[in-house]
Amino acid sequence: METAAAARALFRERFGAEPVGTWSAPGRVNLIGEHTDYNDGFVLPFAIQHRTHVALAPRTDGVFRVRVASTFDDATVEIALDQLDSLFPTRRDEVTEWARYPLGVAWAVLAASGKSPSDVTGADLAFASNVPVGAGLSSSAAIEGATAVALAETWGVSLDRVSLAKAGRVAENEAVGAPTGIMDQMAALLGRADAAIFLDCRSLETEIVDLGFDAAGLELLVIDTGVKHSHATGGYGERRAACERGAAALGVPALRDVTVADLDRLAGLVDDVTFRRVRHVVTENQRVLDTVRALREQGPTAIGDLLVASHVSMRDDFEISVPELDTAVDAALAAGALGARMTGGGFGGAAIALVARDRLQHVTDAATAAFAASGFTAPTIFTVTPSDGASRDA
Repeated sequence: METAAAARALFRERFGAEPVGTWSAPGRVNLIGEHTDYNDGFVLPFAIQHRTHVALAPRTDGVFRVRVASTFDDATVEIALDQLDSLFPTRRDEVTEWARYPLGVAWAVLAASGKSPSDVTGADLAFASNVPVGAGLSSSAAIEGATAVALAETWGVSLDRVSLAKAGRVAENEAVGAPTGIMDQMAALLGRADAAIFLDCRSLETEIVDLGFDAAGLELLVIDTGVKHSHATGGYGERRAACERGAAALGVPALRDVTVADLDRLAGLVDDVTFRRVRHVVTENQRVLDTVRALREQGPTAIGDLLVASHVSMRDDFEISVPELDTAVDAALAAGALGARMTGGGFGGAAIALVARDRLQHVTDAATAAFAASGFTAPTIFTVTPSDGASRDA
């Protein structure tokens, strides 16, 4: 609980008082299903042991303001609750980017609850996190999830976990300006130990899928390339726009409604780049379904080829990999990993590799050596454990 202690210490330092409690939410690894979420498709993420903690206390002075502080910024950001509506989304650039996440969640939770700013108390929040930033492990959704459960409890808001995930997505889309889907927030709020969440991003229906890594003697290795990415930059938005063009060309609401068999018809309707973007999403949706089936019927040793096919599709059709990610995947596979792929939005971040426990050090050493041989900065390599979602911790 070192990170929780850091959040409490920061709270005392910045606000000169004791918090009433601490809450936390996890980062996530997406086992498979990349860029399918905003296309109403299927994803299979799981929450990880790395978490963002928030220490919170309601204001007792009758001042309807929110103050947010973080261990990764020296500034404390403060805003009146009744000013959130005028700030988001049109004036969001007036707020430093990290603070848009918790303030955006406060704005979205208020709106979803139907409460007015005068119906709730002001609050002070202090954040600390051990979720690697920029690695594709959704440090942003961890902030959003922790904020959402903390404020919902503090304000007496009766929103279920799916509604809180939606509030997190609103914050990310409107307050931050990143056009992401809802997968990350759902994983942060609904995660379960030793399991993944099979999420239908259209209906938001979820099923818990046992992973069985431990029983099979497997570990999931994260190879963080150290190449930073940002969802709010252009490449992500361009991919999303291509998906929308493809759906429009086929006359469907979203690429969720397109099957692999429809791709031949699409080829004559759009340019080559748009076609390849669509092909990735359509085939990736099918790979998610195939992975869920394989886990249930054969266990985790049967999903390696699906992970590899996912990476090839992201590298060649969606073009969101980078040389460091390809090096990580190739090195892991050459050293005996059952499967490997980049994970997250792309343009940097991390790769994952499914590895037999007795091959873990070998794969780690191989990836490190491959990076050195290519002249890349050494990667950060660690294992992740499927873990529980957002909670109050103290």
